[in-house]
Amino acid sequence: MAEIIGEISPFSVPNIRRFVAFRLFFNARFYYPVFTILFLDLGLSLSQFALLNTVWALTIVALEVPSGALADSIGRRRLLILSGCLMTVEMSLLALAPAGNPDLLFALLLANRFFSGAAEAAASGADEALAYDSLKDAELSDRWPRVLEVQMRIQSLGYVVVMIVGAAVYDPAFVGGVLGMIGWGGEIVPADTIRLPVYLTLIMAAATLGVTLRMEEAHRETSGSCGFSKACRSSFSAAFQMTISAGKWILRTPFALFTILTGLLFDHVIRMVVTLSSQYYRLIGFPEATFGLIGSGLALLGVFVPRLARALVYWKSARFNALLMFGITLIALYGMSLAVPWFGLLPVVLLFCVMIMMNFFVSHYLNEITESRQRATVLSFKGLSYNLAYGGIGVLYSLLVSVLGRAAGDAMPGAVPGSQDLAFVQSLMWFPYYFLVGFAALALVARKRKGGDRPPW
Repeated sequence: MAEIIGEISPFSVPNIRRFVAFRLFFNARFYYPVFTILFLDLGLSLSQFALLNTVWALTIVALEVPSGALADSIGRRRLLILSGCLMTVEMSLLALAPAGNPDLLFALLLANRFFSGAAEAAASGADEALAYDSLKDAELSDRWPRVLEVQMRIQSLGYVVVMIVGAAVYDPAFVGGVLGMIGWGGEIVPADTIRLPVYLTLIMAAATLGVTLRMEEAHRETSGSCGFSKACRSSFSAAFQMTISAGKWILRTPFALFTILTGLLFDHVIRMVVTLSSQYYRLIGFPEATFGLIGSGLALLGVFVPRLARALVYWKSARFNALLMFGITLIALYGMSLAVPWFGLLPVVLLFCVMIMMNFFVSHYLNEITESRQRATVLSFKGLSYNLAYGGIGVLYSLLVSVLGRAAGDAMPGAVPGSQDLAFVQSLMWFPYYFLVGFAALALVARKRKGGDRPPW
């Protein structure tokens, strides 16, 4: 993390080191590689699992912006401590939920998904706002791209470890083999290992809470158009006023508005494609046993791509960077639609690179122009818009696949598996056109909304 000799490292600021640690621990979810089968093995049905994920998503959407406004009004550190507490409760419920009582199991896992969504919402925006304002206090805000680069690289390496370890400790044969190597001769059954990834994540929750308790509140600007009194800033009514104020500021500031909208466009399209990745890998000839290795390999891109993104924010304009991402994404989406055996993995690699660059760019540009008094709220608006767009494209995609599936079924009567594959391939062909239309619409609106201190994309 050392900077060039003679320059002050941004990591000399304690809150920056704690921010990196918070992101690492909070996202170290060892159960992610076995997420679906963990819940099913505990005794849930697939429909119950889908319902729980819906509750999780709705919780984030409902609490995203209010939590950001609370962070700006009562303090980012308090929201991060709340996030650490919620994560600890969330993982404790998952660790203790009894597998033998279906009703109690579902109720506890429902609470688990709610607390998980609330923890995500509480952390969203608050961690970045606290870290950025800590850099401003130290007069090092120009080093934010360096912080993002290091944070993304460390988190990517952590994700690789989590993917490998989480899947390994869930496997009774692997755990039994390791224990056998150290002289333990007992038999290991699935019931012995089913919660090991959960216990590891519970340790990460405790580490997350410990890091947040050591954070210090950064100085925040409180003067401006809102004119909050000290008493008002510490109240829930201030959070509501902050939400309205930040929303108006985004709409009045073209560069902020189009930074969020551009990120939204790339995020919801690429996230939808990533959601379909396992089916796509199978389609282009990769066996299921390689999926974890592919995921780990893609995570390693986060070690290298942020360095390129940091160079681009220093040497190229926001418009250039947006057009670069647009060209790569369009090529990658078209390449996926061809579903070329084996080589079809290359477009997926390109999309992951774009996703990393997009997150880097949006964080840099948005933090750069946002006042500290409303930073967490603005970042929460970004998160809310991303999740709403992702939910919307999910609905559109399900309708598309339904229509294509019926058409394929009519064309291939009696061949249900074949018709499903055909519908999936046909659905991939729609993504380049959807993305192209979305980007063209965004560019058209941007031309009509130019103004402010800096031009939009």
